[in-house]
Amino acid sequence: MKERIDNFIAPPCNESIDILYQDEHILLINKPTGLLSLSGKNPLNKDSVHFRMRKIFPDITLAHRLDFGTSGIMILALNKAINAKLTKQFQCRSVQKTYLSELFGHIDEDSGVIDAPIAKDAENFPMVKICEQSGKLAQSHFQVIARLNNPTRSRVLFTPISGRTHQLRIHSLAIGHPILGCDLYKNQLSENLASRLLLHADSLEFDHPVTGKRMSLNCPCPF
Repeated sequence: MKERIDNFIAPPCNESIDILYQDEHILLINKPTGLLSLSGKNPLNKDSVHFRMRKIFPDITLAHRLDFGTSGIMILALNKAINAKLTKQFQCRSVQKTYLSELFGHIDEDSGVIDAPIAKDAENFPMVKICEQSGKLAQSHFQVIARLNNPTRSRVLFTPISGRTHQLRIHSLAIGHPILGCDLYKNQLSENLASRLLLHADSLEFDHPVTGKRMSLNCPCPF
């Protein structure tokens, strides 16, 4: 199989990473938009959450990732054993996440579930596609917080039920309301109505990997 090549070169990110919570086992941070979670294969894409935080915490690992343009809360493990415990929680879907976003146009329904299976798009790497035949189960709950104008848009709280790559971005497009500022899943207007991807990881709820205590943290939204 021909190796897929990603020619994306990330522009410099001058924003800092804010620490929201820290103990001897885990670290919760606020990732800025425009920063990779993990350094890319291209040496020009070295800067990332992992690259920066490893300078301070040499054994740190990422329990999950956020897209380049997505800002917000991430949890990192300070050693491999803790990472394994956190990864298991993500796999079992016991971690609950919410995202704030602004979508193109006014959504008619106040709330609902987008149920559309997602598959890799071999012809348009790194994009994904909606595919009933080969796609994996993907569900996203949404709740409209406000319907705004100038530009006409809907402010939405997302709760992903599954965790597929680009899930909220392609699900938004699938219902005809792409996320403002999205460069991959868009219509003729939506990308240019915001200077960044208007998607922010707002909250994270999980069991502490050592104490077992249920933890819930929020991260201020910048838009």
